[in-house]
Amino acid sequence: MSRIGKQPIPVPEKVKVDISGQTVSVEGPKGNLSKTFNSAASIVLEAGEIRVSPADSSRFANAMYGTARSILAGMVTGVTEGFVKDLEITGVGFKAVLKGSTLDLALGYSHPILYPVPDGIKVTVTDQTKVKVEGVDKQLVGEVAANIRSYYPCEPYKGKGVKYAGERIRRKEGKTVA
Repeated sequence: MSRIGKQPIPVPEKVKVDISGQTVSVEGPKGNLSKTFNSAASIVLEAGEIRVSPADSSRFANAMYGTARSILAGMVTGVTEGFVKDLEITGVGFKAVLKGSTLDLALGYSHPILYPVPDGIKVTVTDQTKVKVEGVDKQLVGEVAANIRSYYPCEPYKGKGVKYAGERIRRKEGKTVA
């Protein structure tokens, strides 16, 4: 049994939750999210709390109800507070510029990298080297940040590239001439 799955999810006053079958819709001040869950987890709303339990005693149901509870908690947090990922760009000539709904990245390649920002995500660029990715969907915010980072991950010799704010890059010593 999942220790996380047993915990109820408190629903704040300003959040509206609608459960119809296995589809859960959560609406709050920052936006709304909807997701369909596997039938191995049963989801009920009672007394201002969302409770998730396994539908049967199978091993799969025990695994899925903890996952469903975690995703639901992320949905409630997303519509109330939102999620943020900060990225830093390091390197001579490396920069980012937001042009409409397209992020223009200059990362040392012979061509600019144009990344279309998906709907539901807000990207902010400050100082041409700090990129902030915001949104209500935890998975989508993480995916967008990971996609931007994947164009040029920080390399260990000079430390240039795109990294998460607070990420530590282990630096290596270059070759030495004997």
